[in-house]
Amino acid sequence: MKLFDVYPINPINIVKGVGSLVYDDKGQEYLDLYGGHAVISIGHTNTHYVKRLENQLHQIGFYSNSIEIPLQKELAEKLGRVSGKEDYQLFLVNSGAEANENALKLASFYNGKKKVIAFTGAFHGRTSLAVAVTDNPKIVAPVNETDNVIFVPWKDEAALEQTFVDNEISSVIIEGIQGVGGIQVAPESFLQKIRSLCDTHNAVFIADGIQCGYGRTGKFYSHDFAGINADIYTMAKGMGNGFPIGAISISPKIQPAYGMLGTTFGGNHLACAAALAVLEVMEQDNLLQNAATVGAYLIDELKKFKQVKEVRGRGLMIGIELPAEYAHAKKDLLFKHHIFTGEAKPNVIRLLPALNLTKAHADQFLEAFTTVINK
Repeated sequence: MKLFDVYPINPINIVKGVGSLVYDDKGQEYLDLYGGHAVISIGHTNTHYVKRLENQLHQIGFYSNSIEIPLQKELAEKLGRVSGKEDYQLFLVNSGAEANENALKLASFYNGKKKVIAFTGAFHGRTSLAVAVTDNPKIVAPVNETDNVIFVPWKDEAALEQTFVDNEISSVIIEGIQGVGGIQVAPESFLQKIRSLCDTHNAVFIADGIQCGYGRTGKFYSHDFAGINADIYTMAKGMGNGFPIGAISISPKIQPAYGMLGTTFGGNHLACAAALAVLEVMEQDNLLQNAATVGAYLIDELKKFKQVKEVRGRGLMIGIELPAEYAHAKKDLLFKHHIFTGEAKPNVIRLLPALNLTKAHADQFLEAFTTVINK
């Protein structure tokens, strides 16, 4: 059997990682400013994280949700406190797509409605409902197509209001900063308008924080910059620092019932241990502040490059939009300067490093970027 060939793969075999550095099988060092799609939040092989997982594995790695798992309650309490949503409820899953899938389903259970508003440029995952609210027809199979999803132009308040007038809306799902869409920051007024309309029409505000949440922007959820509370927050990626875990944080106005949601692996002992380790390191090392500080430094420095069309983002979620003639930049950064970055079409470099990225590593990137841009 061979692998199902659906990923374009760089010919690099990474075998070791420490902090923001990774190493291939030939011993070559790379600076990791992408963290495997924003997953590595506290650095590769963080000592506390490794110990937390190792200790848990020596006790028990898995049992189902048919028994008490105190680690789940511990995680819920800590996440509520760190995120500032202590009165919310936690449902644990395994991935971002699964989190969004359950959020959309829960919203429909809550108000009995079907229509969902999503936005142009959105990416919410690849499972059935998650891909249906993703603005990329190439990855939507015929079986995923539904007339229950209405795409509204990004940042268009008038179109948003009219869609509420014309339809019975169950929920609105929005990334606080679009990731795959090119690091597009949702205006605070736009998020506030969504909150107002959802309140008026008894719709559910779903804040997708899969990539833009979990402290990456300097606040726990990027939606927090708007000074509003969503009804459901979805999260994954940086939540487990590489261990598969996702979750939805649910407003107290939405009440649970047995059988409403379910999962086999969600909230298992190892996943909870990983997530707790991440939150412990985030608190201990003040990583939200570091993300804000180092991120602001990078953004300010990148804006000085006259060749850059636009720099977008917040904290350590940064998009660098380049003219077409710099299409080689990401490839040159990787193969000539040994720096991992991401991309978004048509020509945006995405930076999504660990939240404990140092200023020295930021400067290392800026030096390489200068060389690439001035080539």
